[in-house]
Amino acid sequence: MILLSILFHTNKSSTIKMLFTSFFKTLVGKTVVVELKNDLSIQGTLTSVDQFLNIKLDDITVGNVDKYAHMVSVKNCFIRGSVIRYIQLPPEHVDTQLLQDATRREAGEKSA
Repeated sequence: MILLSILFHTNKSSTIKMLFTSFFKTLVGKTVVVELKNDLSIQGTLTSVDQFLNIKLDDITVGNVDKYAHMVSVKNCFIRGSVIRYIQLPPEHVDTQLLQDATRREAGEKSA
């Protein structure tokens, strides 16, 4: 799995957020694992993502059923982007070279 750490700060440029938004939109329909800042881990099918990196998941399963028993009956969820710690992505669905190139371009524009 590829692991992306999503950090939200008010001083982040909107271009970086758009880069991530565009990237995640290519993964709609794929299975991802989202770890929240409260240590809840949710696996599900990514159905949508918005400009704030809020995401919707369908067909979810919870990682620690004993600790989060109230989540067992939930089948889909909306996750606010600011509570996400990590998103694990299947490597076969991620073009890492394209992502690295886009990140380098963004870093180059920022330093210029």
